[in-house]
Amino acid sequence: MPSCVLAYSGGLDTSVILGWLQDEGYEVHAVYVDLGQPCEDREATLAKARACGAKSARGVDAREELCRDFAFPVLQWQAKYEGIYLLGTSIARPLISKVCLQVAREVGATAYAHGATGKGNDQCRFQLAAEALDPAIELIAPWRMEKFRKLFPGRREMIAYCEQKKIPVKASVAKPYSSDENCLHISYEAGRLEDLSVNGVELVDFGMTVSPTQAPDKVEKVTIGFAAGVPVSVNGKRLGALEAVTELNKIGGRNGVGRIDVVENRFVGMKSRGVYEAPGMTVLYAAHQLVEQLTADRDLLHLRDRLAPEVAEMVYYGFWYTAKMDALLAFIREAQRHVSGEVSLNLYKGNIMVNSRQSPQSLYDEGVASMEGGGSYNQSDAEGFLRIQGLPVRVQARVNPRTY
Repeated sequence: MPSCVLAYSGGLDTSVILGWLQDEGYEVHAVYVDLGQPCEDREATLAKARACGAKSARGVDAREELCRDFAFPVLQWQAKYEGIYLLGTSIARPLISKVCLQVAREVGATAYAHGATGKGNDQCRFQLAAEALDPAIELIAPWRMEKFRKLFPGRREMIAYCEQKKIPVKASVAKPYSSDENCLHISYEAGRLEDLSVNGVELVDFGMTVSPTQAPDKVEKVTIGFAAGVPVSVNGKRLGALEAVTELNKIGGRNGVGRIDVVENRFVGMKSRGVYEAPGMTVLYAAHQLVEQLTADRDLLHLRDRLAPEVAEMVYYGFWYTAKMDALLAFIREAQRHVSGEVSLNLYKGNIMVNSRQSPQSLYDEGVASMEGGGSYNQSDAEGFLRIQGLPVRVQARVNPRTY
């Protein structure tokens, strides 16, 4: 009997896939990768997998690794897909594949299955990561198989299958939208959100954030410390990666920070509409940028900013485990060596405003920048600087005069 590892959530889709894989003759090892998604009882979820015939079922807590080794390097890049999306789901998928393949190696499984659809981005992220880590692994994506879709054309058939197999699931035929949550964010898509005339922010029952209109009618101050571009403290308290994100989710969430509604371009070629909330990471992006303003060299920062959209694309598409990404991550570690300091922010009804910033690595020199008389900047030096800078345009103007 061939052996397969299944990325298992305990929900309707992966519960059906667990049963279907066994029908197809696979011995199934269920892996629940804990990234901070809601679960009433993780042990009960794993027990259900075993009761439904899984050869083994285990949970792996990868929350700290997700924040430390995946989200924070992307934060250092200030990477946002299409200028707005903080990549909370995209970042998580390569890690899920990594954990599942580690389990596959332990149990001797030769196949890896997931529940991503053939229309979405997640199938790309799962598969590209898996093939980069183990090119010999067999990838099983049931939703891309016609025989699976014929059996389960809709949720009604999936629920009926679970009833027949006595697989306990909490599911309804009608859903206004679907959601995916981890400790970084929650994404909402599909269902009624596919209708662009629907106000997504009003439709969604947000889980991390209050509405800005319902947020406290007073400013809340938060102070965040960074070392080499990585968050290390919140309000003066040293925190690990997961602790920092969790604390800022609470602070940002109660102030209505971090909601977006976007139509984005999927890797597979279609446009899709998503509503996202990421309070903690939104606050961290703002704070990190402010520390960079003090500490990062101009030309280095501008180079990073030119490359950041490409990094965001690579994360969004699923090219995490590649030579190019390895090189880019090495670059950003070096580029962020001096990005250390502390930022104080004021949060108010969905807004983030700077209060103060300081750094022992600050390149800001008040004596140079001052508009007052004196100081260490000699304005006469600008004459020669601009004569040299203007040389090419003066030559061009004589050869090719412009009309004006």
